Amino acid sequence: MRALVISGGGSKGAFAGGVAQFLRKELHHDYDILVGTSTGSLLISHIGLGKIEKIKEVYTSVKQSDIFSIRPFRVKKGKYGEKEISIDHFSVLRNFFRGSKTFGESQNLRKLIRNTVTEEEFNTLKEGPKDIVVTVSNLSLNQVEYKSINDFGYEDFCDWIWISCNYIPFMSLVVKDGCEYADGGFGSMVPIEEAINRGATTVDVIVLETEVAYYNKLPSRNPFSLLTNMHGYMLDRVEKQNIRIGKFVAGNKDAILNFYYTPTVLTTNSLIFDKGKMAKWWESGFQYARLKNSELNEIKDEQ
Repeated sequence: MRALVISGGGSKGAFAGGVAQFLRKELHHDYDILVGTSTGSLLISHIGLGKIEKIKEVYTSVKQSDIFSIRPFRVKKGKYGEKEISIDHFSVLRNFFRGSKTFGESQNLRKLIRNTVTEEEFNTLKEGPKDIVVTVSNLSLNQVEYKSINDFGYEDFCDWIWISCNYIPFMSLVVKDGCEYADGGFGSMVPIEEAINRGATTVDVIVLETEVAYYNKLPSRNPFSLLTNMHGYMLDRVEKQNIRIGKFVAGNKDAILNFYYTPTVLTTNSLIFDKGKMAKWWESGFQYARLKNSELNEIKDEQ
């Protein structure tokens, strides 16, 4: 059985979409299991359906307002031309006065998911042989949970996709089934182990980070950037641990892992959704997958 695993990574999901497009359309990989975390969970339903162009249109046209119903930060150009974020005090205070536990809200993303994945498409996937699985973090029970399309109805599964993407405290904290849930990346950034436990023997893994660190983060300019840097540090540790565990489990079960990392640093803040950059990242993901596979074929020919 062949599986596709896509890590979390916010706006960098556009790169994963390009890689997946090459794997599906050029290499004709047909996946039995698709497991996604955060932005990966947004992609896997359409990849499973083979509707790559549809999800590409979403990723290359999305705006901040398509994600945030209350955006807790402002985006501005920094001293050296890079984009910086700073807290939007008015929006944050207004959200707190409304009784929210988070700085911002992502209700618009929930609407986007419902508008993007139709009930007819959901039923096609559910009735088919593929297992579509999204990763969520149950904060109340302090555990990672994997939600399969086979176990839920349309509205519930749309909720789980949305929950998987909710990068708190910047996005919505969701209470469902009596528990508080948040972004799956807090517990399982790269869910390789889950794919293998579900029976995968070959796993294509798209990791939305470089394989090695190429830069030091800029000093924090405000409490907001300090918080994003701290979250980034923790998620980086989770990601590396997930990969180590995935490799260990694959070794014990004789599963083959094919990794696709980003070859360069795409962005230092994946909460910024710039449709121009995301269109370039999608194309670079496609070209990177082409180059990587051509190099592998050359090595095989030499052997």
